[in-house]
Amino acid sequence: MKTNNPAIYGWVNEKSMNIQKQNTGQELELAVELSAEEMKPHVGQACKKISEETKVEGFRPGHAPYEILKQKVSEIYIMEEAANIAIQKTAGDIIKKNLDKEEIVGRPEIRLTKVAADNPLEFKIILALAPEIKLGKYKELDINVETRYIASLQNDVEKVLRDLQAMRAKEVIAEREIKDGDKALVGIQMFLDNVPIEGGQTQNTAVIIGADYIIPGFDKNLVGAKKGDTREFKLPYPKDHYQKNLAGKLVEFKVAIKEVYGRELPEINDEFATNLGGKNLAAVKKQIQENLEAEAKQKAEQKVILEIFDKLLASSTFSHLPEQLVHNEAHSMVHELRHNIEEQGGKFADYLTHLKKSEEDLEKEFMPEAEKRLKVSFIIAEVVKAEKIEVTDEEFKKELDERLKVYEGKPETQKQAGSEEFKYYVRYNLLNQKVMEKLKEWNVAST
Repeated sequence: MKTNNPAIYGWVNEKSMNIQKQNTGQELELAVELSAEEMKPHVGQACKKISEETKVEGFRPGHAPYEILKQKVSEIYIMEEAANIAIQKTAGDIIKKNLDKEEIVGRPEIRLTKVAADNPLEFKIILALAPEIKLGKYKELDINVETRYIASLQNDVEKVLRDLQAMRAKEVIAEREIKDGDKALVGIQMFLDNVPIEGGQTQNTAVIIGADYIIPGFDKNLVGAKKGDTREFKLPYPKDHYQKNLAGKLVEFKVAIKEVYGRELPEINDEFATNLGGKNLAAVKKQIQENLEAEAKQKAEQKVILEIFDKLLASSTFSHLPEQLVHNEAHSMVHELRHNIEEQGGKFADYLTHLKKSEEDLEKEFMPEAEKRLKVSFIIAEVVKAEKIEVTDEEFKKELDERLKVYEGKPETQKQAGSEEFKYYVRYNLLNQKVMEKLKEWNVAST
């Protein structure tokens, strides 16, 4: 039963197990005490497990007695292992038998409070209770966002072609001054008020003269320099730069020219197009146009969904948000960031050093966005319940089969993809996709 009462207490005595319940309206806390007598079989199992993993002279693996084993690994180590076994075997049943109609969310949190030989085991199970949600209007919101593709300008196609052309340039060392279109290999030192900027030094940075740079004008300051020269100049950092300590500041640059390369660009013609894998230049341009259309459509649809959820977040109310779930979500966001940085070849530790922040600092910064994400997930769940949206077995099987095909020839990955956790993930994603499609169908104004 969902409740907003300050606290409800109760003792349940079941098979020499004491369970104290406390419901705060936001969490259900089960304080559990297993008697020393009830712990005996778990201690025996712990001894068997530890003695299988630890060599004890004079005893076969798994057969070392408690008194001998505690001298080998310590008594507290055995008791902690016994506690883990006891919790694994009892927690699920304890939760089931002590829930009335409370709706819980997230994973249970287990806290060991007392573990000692010949004493009862004491631990707490913390369960986050789902919030009561008053869902705002989610139909006929008349979102005036164009979801159909808005024709890409021809210069977008030409820019993509120029980028592809630049990627295929032939480079030759040039014993001359730098000119427009060249590549310069440089070492950079950056200063703010004559003080070196932390992380603002590089040894071998490639700079294409004439390309767009985060710091406008940087490349142009190198024109006319030769190998061995050093250029010193000042440039303002953009006001919206992600490095807040530099945004809008006048930064001093000291740039050492290490090498100059002339670049020969291939002509953009049918031969260039065939080297890209196309039939001819017209066919490649058409493919680029289609890709730009698909990208623009995807961005427009994402904008639609964001606007719908902004309206829903503003009009929906929540009795509470489980604090632990918010922390877990912020932690996941830090993990996602780490993964993205490492995928691009970077080091997360270097990123943190550059920002002068710890992982805990990032988690705190991500808390507002984590709350928003969590609210969106609860809103989606409410829409699913209200509209009885389901994923059919046929839809699930088709999606699962398609995903498993990707992992053919990779037995270990395929095994993981066949796990119950992965299947849940696939079904959950399909359900989310269905909700998104329905929300667009109900709310996008016709154009």
